[in-house]
Amino acid sequence: MRDVIYLDRMEQAETLLKPQRVEVLRQLAAPRSCTEVAEVLGQTPQRVHYHVKQLVNAGLVSQVAERRVRGVQEGLYQAAARSYWLSPRLVGRIGSRDELALGHLVDLAEQVQADVAALDRSSELPSVGVSGEIRVRPEERRQFLAELQTTLQDLFTKYGGAEGDAFRIALACYPKGDDR
Repeated sequence: MRDVIYLDRMEQAETLLKPQRVEVLRQLAAPRSCTEVAEVLGQTPQRVHYHVKQLVNAGLVSQVAERRVRGVQEGLYQAAARSYWLSPRLVGRIGSRDELALGHLVDLAEQVQADVAALDRSSELPSVGVSGEIRVRPEERRQFLAELQTTLQDLFTKYGGAEGDAFRIALACYPKGDDR
């Protein structure tokens, strides 16, 4: 089972975003049959089987085993991932984005989300996450952002050669909002 599957196809999102299917998917965190899931959810096995087949066709669930129960082959199914992330592209873009617009952060966050979901999580990967808060007076905002951009560009220039392991750097700088 993967940690994350990044959903960027409308068919996958439409399959997943049905309340009954989300409940079925939750029950499939561990391998289970449709009959077992039906008992937990108070549904008929046929109804659960229909939803499981839709999830299988979308690549969100897979059959992991089969067993014989009272002379009938019964499939055991498991969710393909622990988490499912929906791409903002599924909604579409509205308006233009410049580097100082908050909409640009949405694009950046989507890129980070897609990159992290695609990583092979079976081994330890070198990474760093840093978060902090900086306070800047309104009259210094542009200067701060320009200095930040220059500092990062210097790092990109210094370490931007063609040799070595490739790392993506994504930094988000945005107004914090109220602490209410």
